Amino acid sequence: MNAIPGFLQGDDGEGPVEAAPRQVHVEAPARLHLGFLDPAGSLGRPFGSLGLTIDAPCTRLTLAAAADGVTRVEAAPGVPPEEAERAAAHLALLERRTGRSAALRLRLHEVLPPHAGFGSGTQLALAVGRAFLRWHRLDLPSAQLAQWLGRGLRSGIGIAGFDQGGLLLDGGPLPDGRPAPLLARLALPPAWRVLLVTEPGGRGLSGAAERAALAGLPPLPREAAACICHETLMRILPGAGGAGFSSFAAGVSAVQTVLGEHFAPAQDGEPFARPAIGRLMRWLAEAAAQPAPGLGPGQTGAGIGQSSWGPTAFALLPSAERARTLAEAARRAGLLAPGLQFQIVAPGAHGARVAVLERGLPAWPMSSNPPVQVPRWNIPTSSTCSPPARR
Repeated sequence: MNAIPGFLQGDDGEGPVEAAPRQVHVEAPARLHLGFLDPAGSLGRPFGSLGLTIDAPCTRLTLAAAADGVTRVEAAPGVPPEEAERAAAHLALLERRTGRSAALRLRLHEVLPPHAGFGSGTQLALAVGRAFLRWHRLDLPSAQLAQWLGRGLRSGIGIAGFDQGGLLLDGGPLPDGRPAPLLARLALPPAWRVLLVTEPGGRGLSGAAERAALAGLPPLPREAAACICHETLMRILPGAGGAGFSSFAAGVSAVQTVLGEHFAPAQDGEPFARPAIGRLMRWLAEAAAQPAPGLGPGQTGAGIGQSSWGPTAFALLPSAERARTLAEAARRAGLLAPGLQFQIVAPGAHGARVAVLERGLPAWPMSSNPPVQVPRWNIPTSSTCSPPARR
């Protein structure tokens, strides 16, 4: 990657990173946005979101003192230059907000694919913000940090995912502009898996294009919003809480069907961002509904949908074996178009991991995130996210 003014190029994840006397490491999870409850605000309060964190991919960074006295951001190969620029802007804003300044060296080891449905913007902002606060021994709720950095304007799932992880439900942003409060958080059964369909380098709508698309859509009818809320409250949450996989999956698919039809006019008439992804997901839905050897009661079906504006799509499945079987069958059937990839990941069970190291030893200042045990994590050269299984 070519150097950009004001930034250094960092390591590629294979060589050692020089140790610093004090470092702050942050690893933030990806999230899937499973849908809005009421984007039109038919009862007076818009949005409300349902989402899920996953154990890969992730955003990972390190903050340390700048030996030469000049604040800078380093981007490892593969990190888009605009993400380094965004991180630098976050640092500058945080300095103004807190009145604290120091010459810092921020290294972006990896970032979530931008505008792909993983919540990259919020996770980068909160990871940079949390690292900055820990460095200066400050404490601030993630919701306020997000408000400072312009995140969580519609959905609070990324904020709650950073703090806690899991299956998350928020109640929509507050009238005074504060981010959406978290209404429910459940941990999914650890055996469940998510089969991701990704398009490396592909991007969904964002920025001005997203605002224009939203402005061109009619309001979601109140009856449709009521259906989404009913599915969420009576199938998705109970399914995750013990009623069973099939109930959960059917509820997610039903919500995604309603929203896919609503947002289709902004996606060339398709419920998915890419026609090839739509064909694949419809095939997966039909294949997952068929009985198969080894499937227990309540394990048929799949929760099918698209995260945010995509292009990332997902199939929620009851086990890793079911995910592998369906992925291989889809590949053999020729449904995995060129440029698309499968990744099998687990539901996220925790929020961001934050480690503060004083001369190589863990040290924990006041924090809103629980400390994590990081034996020998003083020089992070590769991701501690669970690596996605590529099929």
